[in-house]
Amino acid sequence: MLLLSACAGGNAAVETPVAPSEAKPQTVHSNLIGATAAQLIGLFGQPALQVREGAGLKLQFRGRSCVLDAYLYAQGTSGERVAHVDTRLASGADTDQAVCISSLGNL
Repeated sequence: MLLLSACAGGNAAVETPVAPSEAKPQTVHSNLIGATAAQLIGLFGQPALQVREGAGLKLQFRGRSCVLDAYLYAQGTSGERVAHVDTRLASGADTDQAVCISSLGNL
């Protein structure tokens, strides 16, 4: 398009592509980072799934509206603590972490 407008001469308008708005960055809910497994269970009840993955532990909590995966890793002498959190809808689509965490706390 730029080449065509350059050849045409004159004051042709140049269109700038716009990035798609579909990609929403997820923000990590800071209150869960650093939490222990016992603290998560205190907030959300027993996990629906508990999987040891290498040096880490994945705890999965499921609610009516979303799924939360918390990944815990050893933090020095303080034991395993949450280092990363993912949230998604049951369909697998990403969802807002704060909304999901809030809904899980209200089960």
